Amino acid sequence: MKKEQCPSRTRMDLHALGKHNKIKSILRNYDLYLMLIPVIAFYIIFKYMPMYGIQIAFRDYNPGLGFLKSKWVGMAHFKRFFSSFRFTRMIRNTIMINVYQILFQFPIPIIFAIIVNEVRKKKFKAFVLNVTYVPHFLSTVVLVALITTVVHPDYGIINQIMMFFGKSPIRFMEEAVWFKPLYIISGIWQSTGWSSLIYLGALAGIDPVLYEAAQVDGASKLQQIFKITIPCIIPTIMIMLILKIGGIMNLGVDKVLLMQNDLNIYSSDVIPVYVYKTGIREGYFDYATAIGLFNNLINFFLLLGANRLSRKLFDSSLW
Repeated sequence: MKKEQCPSRTRMDLHALGKHNKIKSILRNYDLYLMLIPVIAFYIIFKYMPMYGIQIAFRDYNPGLGFLKSKWVGMAHFKRFFSSFRFTRMIRNTIMINVYQILFQFPIPIIFAIIVNEVRKKKFKAFVLNVTYVPHFLSTVVLVALITTVVHPDYGIINQIMMFFGKSPIRFMEEAVWFKPLYIISGIWQSTGWSSLIYLGALAGIDPVLYEAAQVDGASKLQQIFKITIPCIIPTIMIMLILKIGGIMNLGVDKVLLMQNDLNIYSSDVIPVYVYKTGIREGYFDYATAIGLFNNLINFFLLLGANRLSRKLFDSSLW
């Protein structure tokens, strides 16, 4: 009996000791833990408490009656959305824009960070980084105004060049086929510099000894990038990719709304804008909440799937 009890006592003692050490660590660093209070309060007040209102997705919500007294309608709002003639179009457009962003917009900051990291002239490097950061700080209104000016059929620089070579001007903002390319290209221009920051930070953490050893072995610069640089930042890349996939049903409402018009609606009709229009403009809070809940559930399951797949393939995940 004594032999059987000894291991359990040892485990209990270790557990108590570990708990005691954690308490001592918290007390010793209490000032750092106090800094967490505003963050925790923010998430509780603005993220978790509003979740109480999700129930209006299942009610015929009347602001005068409140959440609990409004009539329970179950899945009626979801059925209405699924049977809408715009459902398939919105799902397709939302997914396609995000897939294009992952295919074209996501890799460019990585490539840009690797190129900038190879630059040895510090002044030139700082100049390039500062120039590429600037578009990130432009407001969406200014960005869309710039897009409209550049592609304008009468005085836009793109159409001016086309007319110089004898081509007919294209009404980019009025043709549905051009909405997605304009959205993606403008997103690349605006976000490349800022998005590269996290990859530059990851590149700065690579041990220089690895490159020195590769140079001794006769590896070229391209071989060093593929054999050392990219493998070392793969965990960062995968975490960013997981987060991107987890938000695949989300888009910036303001940018799409400003670029959208009746002529390109077939290509620009996306779920987040539809939620805004039905919920804020038209006042159908229950219906808009149901659509938003459906949208977030898809993102949640995509996040779980991407995280699990990344953990299996690259041994890198969020949790």
